[in-house]
Amino acid sequence: MKRLADSLLKKLWLTITIAVLITISVSFILSYLFYEKLYVDRVEENLLETGELLAQDYQGGPLSENLKAQIKWFNEKSEMEVFLIQSSGELSSCLPFETKDDALFPSQDLAQLEQGQSIEKIGFEKLFGRKIIAVIIPLLSGDDLEGMIFLYVPLAKISEITKDFSYLWLIGGVAFIVVALILGFIMIDRLTRPLVDMKRAAKRVAKGDYSTRVVIHSNDEVGQLAAAFNQMSASIQLEDERKREFLADVSHELRTPISYIKGYSEGLVSSVINNSQEQVKYLKLINREAGRMGKLVSDLLDLSKIDAGQFTLDRHPFPLAQLIEDFVQKYSQVLTEKRITLVVHLDPDIIIDADEGKMEQILQNIMDNAVRYTDPAGKIGIRLEKHPYGARVEISDSGIGIPAEDLLKITERFYRVNKARSRSNGGTGLGLAIAEKLIALHSGKIEIESELGKGTTVRLLFRVM
Repeated sequence: MKRLADSLLKKLWLTITIAVLITISVSFILSYLFYEKLYVDRVEENLLETGELLAQDYQGGPLSENLKAQIKWFNEKSEMEVFLIQSSGELSSCLPFETKDDALFPSQDLAQLEQGQSIEKIGFEKLFGRKIIAVIIPLLSGDDLEGMIFLYVPLAKISEITKDFSYLWLIGGVAFIVVALILGFIMIDRLTRPLVDMKRAAKRVAKGDYSTRVVIHSNDEVGQLAAAFNQMSASIQLEDERKREFLADVSHELRTPISYIKGYSEGLVSSVINNSQEQVKYLKLINREAGRMGKLVSDLLDLSKIDAGQFTLDRHPFPLAQLIEDFVQKYSQVLTEKRITLVVHLDPDIIIDADEGKMEQILQNIMDNAVRYTDPAGKIGIRLEKHPYGARVEISDSGIGIPAEDLLKITERFYRVNKARSRSNGGTGLGLAIAEKLIALHSGKIEIESELGKGTTVRLLFRVM
């Protein structure tokens, strides 16, 4: 694996290793402490139960010889030490180690015993080299403390009790660590392998191989990352293809007017064209092609600014009907020349908040197509009316129409239904693409309906004030 993959793999493996070791250590310590506590609690509980059972044989009054014999017999048979005493002074002679009476029976303990309450004690004794646990059960006759049953047992060291347990824990812990680390390494390797594949794929994409894809192994976050990478790679590939097509289209669009200009100008410079009328004709052609090139460059700059987010709108409220009325005056001459009937129905009360210049550009790009593709003696209609969305501008024509299979692509850059006719009429193939983007910047919508041979209707929806 590469350095990055090794680094990530080692970090994750080391993290799991440390986590396992800490878990095993803490578990052992806690188990050790809990086991010791349970052991001590169990011994203390056993002493209390035994002492209370023995105390049930006491019927009151002075301590009987029968009770003493019974306690002595039980002491010989039991692992714990049990004594029946009448006072704290007697206890010192019974214990196999030196002690002081006030250490075993301070005044508050005697008061507690006289009230019939048992006493538990835990302390370290040098004689045994370990702690002992003791229980004192009072024997009351009425309100008088006639005697006490003293029970004690040395607490075994926890290491003695847990010796076998510790060995088993150590063996099991080591086995668990080994298995956990092996399985952890395998799991981490499976986890990081898709990341390594994505790193390699990213390098191939960086070198221009946009067809690169990674295999998705799971539906978790890593799998989602792989899916996102594939989506990104596909988007880059699509964008690269669009860029190549765009550059090819631009080259193709510029090649025609440049070739015209070059050919006409060479004819004029070489004096091949001597007739003044012919010279004027060719100069007009050169001017026309230069105008087309200028329009193409202007449209490309607009698209570039929009795509880069550098296209700003100078918005302000204005009556849309007035803009349309002024706008259609530009087409009076061409409409007259082509004998096209223009029908206009406008709602004068509609006010929109928009960039007036860009709105006129939108309408112009659509109107240019309507005029260009409507045959002589045809009809164009413009309607402005209120709509649930806000306002609707509808531009319809009786032109050649658009085939159904081309409607979805009609707003793409340089897309033409009839390329030859578009060039002869001076179109750049960018008008609808620019119009669609400008409409989107105004939070508007565009709808196009068309029937081949019958005409096209373009509907624009905008928000109103």
